[in-house]
Amino acid sequence: MILHLVRHPPVSKVWQKRCYGQSDPGLSRDGQKMIAPMVSQLAALKPDAIIHSDLQRTLAIAEPLARSLGVTSTADPHWRERDFGAWEGHTWNAIYRATGNAMDGMVNDPDHYRPGGGETTQALATRVQVAMQNLPDVDCVVVVSHGGPIACAISMQMGASIYRIASLIPSTGSVTVLRF
Repeated sequence: MILHLVRHPPVSKVWQKRCYGQSDPGLSRDGQKMIAPMVSQLAALKPDAIIHSDLQRTLAIAEPLARSLGVTSTADPHWRERDFGAWEGHTWNAIYRATGNAMDGMVNDPDHYRPGGGETTQALATRVQVAMQNLPDVDCVVVVSHGGPIACAISMQMGASIYRIASLIPSTGSVTVLRF
């Protein structure tokens, strides 16, 4: 199987310096301009299945892609971004001012640290492992998702430590290819 992991395009400017996790901001103007070229690029792959997280920033790619191919996309919330709890909607600077280096716990204490009372890094990785196990048994799959879940999938494919996930987060609008 070839798995194309697509990180959604950039979100609206007012959210770009904020922790948005499972919040559902729309795309920026630049992000909206990326939709048509991304859909063309992904349609050329002729995927057998299209999966998205169910948040609007992933639907913006998955739905037009599915329409262009005459297929249905599938929502799988396992592919959602990490739940950052009470941090969501706050700027990263405000979070740092309030918590100091505590956010390092996402990397240094992946089994226990819950940013904003949300999801541990291990819980995110376990959720993505379930998503990976639930992928259809076909030749080509496109999953439109988020930085954290994509980094977890890359880490699993590489057999890398959970401590490396933060360094594997792809840029918005990127496509990562994994072969199984």
